Amino acid sequence: MQNTKFLIGLTGPMASGKNLAGEILEEMGCAVIDADVTAHIALENIKAKVIEQFEPEAAKNGILLLNKDGTINRSSLAKIVFASKESLQKHESIIHPEISRLLEIFINEHKNQHCVINATVLNKIPLALKCNFIIYIDAPFLLRLYRAKKRDKHSLSHLLKRFSSQKKLYTQYQKLNVDIYRVRNIGSSKKLHKKLQSIFENHCQN
Repeated sequence: MQNTKFLIGLTGPMASGKNLAGEILEEMGCAVIDADVTAHIALENIKAKVIEQFEPEAAKNGILLLNKDGTINRSSLAKIVFASKESLQKHESIIHPEISRLLEIFINEHKNQHCVINATVLNKIPLALKCNFIIYIDAPFLLRLYRAKKRDKHSLSHLLKRFSSQKKLYTQYQKLNVDIYRVRNIGSSKKLHKKLQSIFENHCQN
């Protein structure tokens, strides 16, 4: 494997197996960061801006944006943020720069390793365009639905709404000027490991 270190995007729809893929890549020596976890940290870092932006709308609807311990109540915030396309865009304009800043710190702290950013909405983060390549994990609809139902215990209607919102996710990534490898995760973890190993080594050796 060559000395040049790579920035790798890891993405895909809900319950496709991104976290398992992340664990496999970590076993292969990559430094992996979960952008969802990073987003939680970012949200607390920009709490004042979020409150300033959305508190008026929350108060009008009787929604409390803060928990008793002073942290952001993400469920309450979601009710405001996802109420309209405009609100979502405002929220993303606030939080995405902070997420990108935290991800840049992680990458700089792991300069001696290949870095992997695990994120469903990687395409909305500027760092996506800096990736050497993106691994898109996918699986059949019914298999993903079974996994999600077993894992998350949400209602079927809730899961179907989530799935519907990600229907054109792969198309969005195709618009990026970045190499994309679509990996079907339909077998054992060993089969997924073999696919990732092949993609990873072939790309990094070219």
